[in-house]
Amino acid sequence: MTARLVVLVSGSGTNLQALLDACADPAYGATVVAVGADREGIEGLARAERAGVPTFVTRVGDFGSREEWDAALAEQVAAYEPDLVVLAGFMKLVGGAFLASFGGRTVNTHPALSPSFPGMHGPRDALEYGVKVTGCTLFVVDEGVDTGVILAQSAVPVEDADDVDALHERIKVAERTMLVETVGRMAREGFRVEGRRGILGA
Repeated sequence: MTARLVVLVSGSGTNLQALLDACADPAYGATVVAVGADREGIEGLARAERAGVPTFVTRVGDFGSREEWDAALAEQVAAYEPDLVVLAGFMKLVGGAFLASFGGRTVNTHPALSPSFPGMHGPRDALEYGVKVTGCTLFVVDEGVDTGVILAQSAVPVEDADDVDALHERIKVAERTMLVETVGRMAREGFRVEGRRGILGA
């Protein structure tokens, strides 16, 4: 059985591309069956189209409320019957309707070592705090902001010469590797959550 992945993107789709490349190997154990976005005309959608993967766009502004958008997004994703949903640079928070359908099998990355430096500016906040090591986290999405159960983390040293962009670029490289390796293991071996612990291998 190959795990079915729906990937949600908001931008250039570099994490999506890493997953598409990995899925080209049958031994990886997963296939991207659809790519969704919250905006039109982005490179992430173009990457999917070049790979022959179906796409859809669900824009917040097309709905009367955030809750209506969330329910519509859940419906769009459900049409592709995913085993896992991967938020790959998806810059919107999913809500109650989405989590009612896909809670426990939706994952996201964060460019810091959770629980440190949650939110939109993890690399900047780590640099300003003066930590010597930061990194990236893959977690199971819940109702909070970067608060879900941790599945994997990768450490990235902070160099004295770093600015935010240089640090973030190195974090992104580690993030892509972590995402591909962990999603592959989840697809092939399964995973479970015990309290606050995320355990790979069923």
